[in-house]
Amino acid sequence: MIIGIDIGSTTTKAVSIESGRLTRKIKTRAQDAVTSATGAFGKIVLENEINIDAVKKIKITGAGSHKIKKDIFGIPTSRVNEIEAIGIGGMFLSGMNNIIITNIGTGTVIIEAGDKGISHFGGSGIGGGTILGLAKKLLPTAEFCDIMELAKTGKLSNIDLLLGDITDTGISFLSKDSTAANFGKMLDIASPNDTALAIVNMVYQVIGMLSVFASRACTYGGKNTCPVIVTGNGSSNQTGQKVLADISLMYGVEFVYPEFAEYTTAIGAGLTS
Repeated sequence: MIIGIDIGSTTTKAVSIESGRLTRKIKTRAQDAVTSATGAFGKIVLENEINIDAVKKIKITGAGSHKIKKDIFGIPTSRVNEIEAIGIGGMFLSGMNNIIITNIGTGTVIIEAGDKGISHFGGSGIGGGTILGLAKKLLPTAEFCDIMELAKTGKLSNIDLLLGDITDTGISFLSKDSTAANFGKMLDIASPNDTALAIVNMVYQVIGMLSVFASRACTYGGKNTCPVIVTGNGSSNQTGQKVLADISLMYGVEFVYPEFAEYTTAIGAGLTS
């Protein structure tokens, strides 16, 4: 058995890999990398009643992995490049090759993975951290679940400047309901619900468009675009998924949400040779 641990900036995930299969998964939070790694390992072992002698290797990755200098509990522990882990995990979970992987966490990283190998395409500081940071100043709550609840009943037309506000017709393939400028209208009647939706919409529009550019630049197999596999904590955001669905329709790029996508990096770490 191999334990893969992804030590992120906010959440740490751990998975068990046996004979190339994902068998268990957990996530936890802690204040520092060492506590996160040891806590995640202890949690997956104790909650699943795993015999510690069955664990042959521990593979660590993520932002905090460089702080782990020694073997964890005497078990051979090695660090895995995060880009490689995301690429391997994304291909494993999607069952697809020659893809773009958009990993949404505190920020966003975009990776190309396939026959030519795994490479870092680019990314953005825009991500879940952006939503939380803006919420602290613009909303009455900075709790992620509460932000998403507010966003469910928000109206973008009270915050965003839409094409319909500046022209009687659409432009190119964009309809009058398309965003011309995020936060470009900001009416006095705008509610916290409207603001919450506008924040999430802006973040996922940026992520979506970067993914479109990456997909179109992907040249695997002579295709015009490559599918985009959405992973990381932000992959399960339903409001964000709706934003990406609109972008998918406009630009003809496929967004795929594999099961267990938030564990992609930990899984990839555990699967590395």
